[in-house]
Amino acid sequence: AAYAYVPVPLPEGLEPGLSEEAFFEPSNNTYPFGCHIAMLEVDRDTGEPTLLKFVAVDDAGNLINPLIVEGQIHGGVAQGIGQAMIEEVVYNKEDGQPLTGSFMDYALPRATDFPRFELDNTVTPTPVNPLGAKGVGEAGTIGSTPCIVSAAVDALSGRGVTHIDMMLRPEKLWRIIHGSGGQS
Repeated sequence: AAYAYVPVPLPEGLEPGLSEEAFFEPSNNTYPFGCHIAMLEVDRDTGEPTLLKFVAVDDAGNLINPLIVEGQIHGGVAQGIGQAMIEEVVYNKEDGQPLTGSFMDYALPRATDFPRFELDNTVTPTPVNPLGAKGVGEAGTIGSTPCIVSAAVDALSGRGVTHIDMMLRPEKLWRIIHGSGGQS
């Protein structure tokens, strides 16, 4: 490759260097799959939800770089937990102005908000590309958000709760526990 940049006379209109252009058009799309499980408890006195354990097993086919795949899933799980338990966009009900328009007002999860994640994978290579790899960028987020909310519903199912809208604010869960404004 270095030889391509050695100054030698070239025919008119020909540039020095090496270049290649190729396109790959797979016969179909690939979809990863997985299973996410959360263990969550809700404090009866305060309504505060605490995530005790989170396990995710995903299948992204052949993992070309397992460390990057684990990082993508870890980040996605953190994002999904934040969406379910901490983050919320709030607007003024009278004029529609955003009340959470900056990071001074918009809560984001911190490392202390998470338990240690247990991540694993299975390998089912896809037949539609030569690498047998599948995309995994959204697997953590898509699995974790409903998993967390389902864990909260399960924690409160003894009170007849079958549905809770996100975000899992402590005051919302407290009202459900104490029978004043609960969802079912």
